[in-house]
Amino acid sequence: MGHGHDHAVGHAGGRHAWRLRAALVLVGGFFAVELAAGLVSGSLALLSDAGHMAADVVTLATALVATRLASRPDTTGRRTYGSYRAEVFASGFAVLVMLGMSVYIAVEAIGRIGAAPGIEVGPMLVVGALGLAVNLAAMRLLRAGAGESLNVKGAYMEVLADTVGSVGVIAAGVLVAVTGNAVWDTAVALAIGVFVVVRAVPLGRQVLAVLAQHAPHGVDPARVTADLGAIEGVSDVHDVHLWTLTSGMNVATAHLVTDPGADDHAVLDRAQHLMRDDHGIDHATVQLEPAVHAGCDEPGRCPAPGERP
Repeated sequence: MGHGHDHAVGHAGGRHAWRLRAALVLVGGFFAVELAAGLVSGSLALLSDAGHMAADVVTLATALVATRLASRPDTTGRRTYGSYRAEVFASGFAVLVMLGMSVYIAVEAIGRIGAAPGIEVGPMLVVGALGLAVNLAAMRLLRAGAGESLNVKGAYMEVLADTVGSVGVIAAGVLVAVTGNAVWDTAVALAIGVFVVVRAVPLGRQVLAVLAQHAPHGVDPARVTADLGAIEGVSDVHDVHLWTLTSGMNVATAHLVTDPGADDHAVLDRAQHLMRDDHGIDHATVQLEPAVHAGCDEPGRCPAPGERP
């Protein structure tokens, strides 16, 4: 006996797709301007920020594609959970892009050691200020969805890193103008790269936790098992599995052994309500097993079909 849910019901990422689209228009429209200014000025900080902008464009576009895939109904009948995991893969891609940009910045900075590149401060300051405004607007768009969707959070983190990059470009421009020393441009670029790594690693851990099907953050498997076992009419609980399918969609399965004469309907309803209301798991499949089961020596330990008891 069990209970199912329609996993095609709306998910967190789909509700915020419009935010991703708007942010993509803003960031994509400014990327070409910043890249051209970086090449003209010779600023590594500005080029690194332009690289972040490019990463933003790729990340936002990937997030949008993943959201569309996750929202698309399955016509094959084979994707029984839909395509929700596409959002998680998009978040993982965002992490790889962020780390790749950090490595690029580090390599470029090392290559400039001992050199004295000529840097035009004016374009740095103007483009840095414009980039900051664009990034702040994109962050405001994405902030509301970042707390609900891992996919949107990946895009938000990428834009956040780029916002810090814009601040760094302005700081580097001021320092180079005041001191006349181009080393500040390289130092700021390295600082931006370190910041991006620091922000990317925790997001990467979240992505890996979802893909490895760890228990959802904030859900204690031992407590879930104990709460199910405390339901009236339940004598044993086993095969409890908890994982996150995608952002805002926690899933669980459990086997409950019921006492003779127990009201199975009431047990099932109580288990479903407990999972949803106490542990935030809307998509739970619960199997009930009678304590007296033909050929069972112990509750929950029955022979396979066709096997002699």
